[in-house]
Amino acid sequence: MEEVRRTSKGIDYIAKVLKVKKTITTRAVFWRIPHKTEEDGISLKLGRYRRTEAGEEVDLGSPKSELTLDDAEFRELADFLASHYEPLREGARKFVILDSDLSNAQVEQVRSLFGDPDREKVVDFLLGNNVLEDDLLHALDHRRKTNAVHELEAMLARNLVESDWQRFFEQHNWILGSDFVRVLDEREIDVDHIADYLMQAYDGFLDLIEIKRPEGSMQFWASSLDHGHYVPHSDLIKAITQAQRYIYEVEREANSLKTLERLDGVKAVKPRCTLIFGRSRDWTAEQTEAYRIINAGLHSLSILTYDHVLERARRMLSIPAVSADSAGSEDDIPF
Repeated sequence: MEEVRRTSKGIDYIAKVLKVKKTITTRAVFWRIPHKTEEDGISLKLGRYRRTEAGEEVDLGSPKSELTLDDAEFRELADFLASHYEPLREGARKFVILDSDLSNAQVEQVRSLFGDPDREKVVDFLLGNNVLEDDLLHALDHRRKTNAVHELEAMLARNLVESDWQRFFEQHNWILGSDFVRVLDEREIDVDHIADYLMQAYDGFLDLIEIKRPEGSMQFWASSLDHGHYVPHSDLIKAITQAQRYIYEVEREANSLKTLERLDGVKAVKPRCTLIFGRSRDWTAEQTEAYRIINAGLHSLSILTYDHVLERARRMLSIPAVSADSAGSEDDIPF
């Protein structure tokens, strides 16, 4: 019978020796990370540890190699192993994971269909033959969006150029918010002004999104307070001015027949603009309040930081943010 052990600090864990060689022991350990505000997480640690010839383990604090996966990484790994281990073991070069109830004829049909470059035919077949149930379709969509959120988190840890962010938001435009239906192919407002995104809003009219890379030298807040209050940095003021200029130019072009043709018939009536600028992960309560006041004073323009976009996406998918109370739990595991 497997035994769940508990450390002196109340951390539950299960440990197993995976392999014993002459000089190396390979171990795995699961442990449960308790959280105060969300569901407990499970982490996995894999390690190779040195041994003496007599079989005694040494240098547990300095293993030959060690890898720790958090709850999200472990779930991804478990799904990956469940879906891909057997096909790889069998020597498959390409494979699709399908419901086990499919007949051999249906499997052969799917096999030939996935070689067809017309994706619409593939989708029509999957839906028309109930290969993918609604719950599974929703789960696949949720997984795709969850992966995009994790990608956004990873990108925020890197020093990327603006074109990288433009590419990301084009691929995952849902993350820009439920106000928008689609990204228009056209970006030019006129010969002198090119927006990052021209969007069709849910009401059918034209809106804009302008982004500035979160890294680099651009600042959100001025370096000094004004009468004891936080005020926008000149970098942010320039970005706001640019966004407002785009709104103005769109309104000027609103009645142009050529503009309507370029924008696929999407009309510009009192367009709004969302400006994505900077980070807010380490803001104070006073800065958060100042941000609220700034946004309230803007006309047809709203400012979001990249952390606001990330948090909104997490909430849309019910993905918990990484909490501080999980920090340091790994140190309590006995190896």
